[in-house]
Parts: sequence; C-alpha cells; structure tokens
Amino acid sequence: MRGWVDAALNASAQDLGAIYRDLHQHPEVAFQETRSAGVLAARMRDLGFTVTEGVGGTGVVAVLENGPGPTILVRTDMDALPLEEKTGLPYASATPGVMHACGHDLHMTWWLGAATALAGNRAAWHGTLVFIGQPAEEGLRGAIAMLQDGLYTRFPRPDLAIASHSSNAPAGAVTVKDGTVASASDAWEIVFHGRGGHGSMPSQTIDPVVIAARFVTDVQSIVARERPENAFGVITVGSFQAGTAANIIPDSATLRLTLRAFDPDVRRLLNDGMQRVARASAAAAGAPEPTMNHFSAGAPLVNDSAAVARAMAVLGPALGDQVTYVPAYLPGVPPSEDFAFLVAPEQTVPGLFLNVGTYDPAVLADLAARGEAVPANHAPQFAPAADLAIVPGARALVLAVLSAAGT
Repeated sequence: MRGWVDAALNASAQDLGAIYRDLHQHPEVAFQETRSAGVLAARMRDLGFTVTEGVGGTGVVAVLENGPGPTILVRTDMDALPLEEKTGLPYASATPGVMHACGHDLHMTWWLGAATALAGNRAAWHGTLVFIGQPAEEGLRGAIAMLQDGLYTRFPRPDLAIASHSSNAPAGAVTVKDGTVASASDAWEIVFHGRGGHGSMPSQTIDPVVIAARFVTDVQSIVARERPENAFGVITVGSFQAGTAANIIPDSATLRLTLRAFDPDVRRLLNDGMQRVARASAAAAGAPEPTMNHFSAGAPLVNDSAAVARAMAVLGPALGDQVTYVPAYLPGVPPSEDFAFLVAPEQTVPGLFLNVGTYDPAVLADLAARGEAVPANHAPQFAPAADLAIVPGARALVLAVLSAAGT
C-alpha cells in the first residue's frame, strides 16, 4: 500500500514544496484567509473535486465521489497567528505581524498532497471524499462557523472525520492517541474598571493596572491550591493591555486569558474560581465589578477508538517504528483543537486526529547538545523542516483515509 502512496507523493513533492513556501510567506489571520482559500480551491478544482467557497466565511469544501462506500471528511485549518516571525527563513512571512507559527501552512500542504494522491489513484479507494479548508482554528471559531453554514447538511455527511497537526517532534514521526487527544478550552476577556488620573497622585485614583496585576498573580492559586494534584489544568493570561502614557493612570485594564482542562469538573473549577478571583481583586481595591466576557469555549477532542484501531492496522505495517500508539488511559496534550466541534458527541461523527513531527532530527540533536529548547508551536522561531515533513504528513493522511475507505 505504501508503495503507490509514496510514488504519488514523491512525484508531487517539488510542487508541494513550492505551495508550502508560498503559503508560509503569505499568512492570513482568522476569517481573512481569502488568498489561502483561493489557492486551495483552485488546486482542488484542477484535481476534479467539486468545490464550494465561502462556507462559514472563508471556508472551502471540496467533494470527490468515487462510487459507493463511506464518506470521509479530511480537514485542514488555514489561519495564521498575529505574531512577528523570527525564523530568518528565506521564505519568511511577507506580512508584518502575521506568521504561520502553528504549522497550518504545512497542514494545507499535506491536505493538498493527500488529495492529489487519492484523486490520482481512485482504484485504491471507494466512497466520497469531503476535503474542507477551515478558517479560524485559532480561537476555536471556524469549525462552528462552517457547521452553522451547513457543513453537515449542504454537503455529504461524513462517516469519519480526519485531521492532523504538526509538532516539533522529529519529521515523519506520527502519533495516534486513543481517547482524549486535546484539552477543553475557555477563553475570557476581563475588563477591570478604575478611576483614572495623574500618575503623581495615585491616591485620587483607583488604579486598574494594580488590580489586574494582582489578579494575574492571585488567579494562579486556583491551579496551585484548588486543582486536584492528579488533574491537568492551566490558566494563562496571554494579553494585558492598559494605559497610553507613563504619567497617566488609566481608567481600565483589559486582560485576555485561556483556561484548559481535560476533566469537566476541573474545567468548572477553573472557570468559577477565575471569576471569583476577578471579582475579589476588584472589590479589594474598592473598584466596580469587572466586566467578564466568555467569548470562546471548546470541548476536549476525543478520538474514536474503532477509527484508531483501523488506522493503526494500516499505519503500523506501513510506518513501522515511525508511528506511536498512545492508549486511552494516558492523558492527551495541553493545547485545544477546533476539530473537536466537528466530532463532538452531538454531531455523531467519529473522529481521527493525528500528530505529525516536522523538525529535522539533526537540528533537534544540535539543540539538545547545546542545552537549548526546541521552538514549539506558537513561538516566533517555529521553523519546521518542510522538505523532510511534507511527504510524511501527506502520507499519514492518505493512509488514514485508506484505513476507512481502502479497496
């Protein structure tokens, strides 16, 4: 099976590499992925897919029918991050302040590579392929937008949904996790209100910067002292915005934060505790109650056990020691994933999510020898070895499809 897959992917590797570099150089943030969506749509039409654009904003849905059989959805995300790139790559982002720092450019390339291989070898599979390019994975909004725009009603409803994600593990290493793959996520914006004034006269003000700074420290006590010791839970304040000048005490401070957990009780503990600490921080300073906006929430991503078993039956023999199976009783990874909405229990669509390594083993060995950390997803130095990672990532998707729809 791997023979024809590798032959097809190796034949298109040079073209896929050029696509990857172009996508990396032209990143677009959530719901602004018009250029990226256009690239994907044009390529899929050339492969014979029936393509619909503008699904859920900038989403793309491409359908290819190949006789009776299962309907398999394959998702790629398309959005980049609001981050200044610091990789020094010759094809680094040409858009100031925007970077593909989470590998979505690779995901799109794998997606196109898998579609190319499958469309060119229709005797190897049967059924219907629904390849989707999803906007706004960052922030967990794009999958919902596509569902609300009829993804599962306007187009063939999948019997299995597949997606993959890049990591800073060695290029070609594939991880298949049974059960819970990724954490639940809640995103909040908190505005602490105060009374502004001159920086030299703080007694005449209520300083929201001090209130917010106290909250940033105190909220960690929920993780350190209230979360069960054997349960995963994280609270991260990722944005702190206040003031316009050094000599002005502002009248408000705005924080944006994320909370992550696997267990629903721990998730509830974090959310309730965070709100309690926010109110207490304001009350301690004699300030008005803060304004809190819960603007995003996502459930844990859970892989379907039967789909995992079928995938391992194909990936194991094909990839050997390059594939690792992680049993359900072990915890998933801390980041959250928008794919969870597509395979949530209420959708009754089983899911299969793969993690694929993308870093040059020689680079990893050099960093380890120097005692330096490997740049991870969302770091401005995140630089996958695309030439080593494109074919393995696309191969993993093709094999995953064949595990459910192969002839």
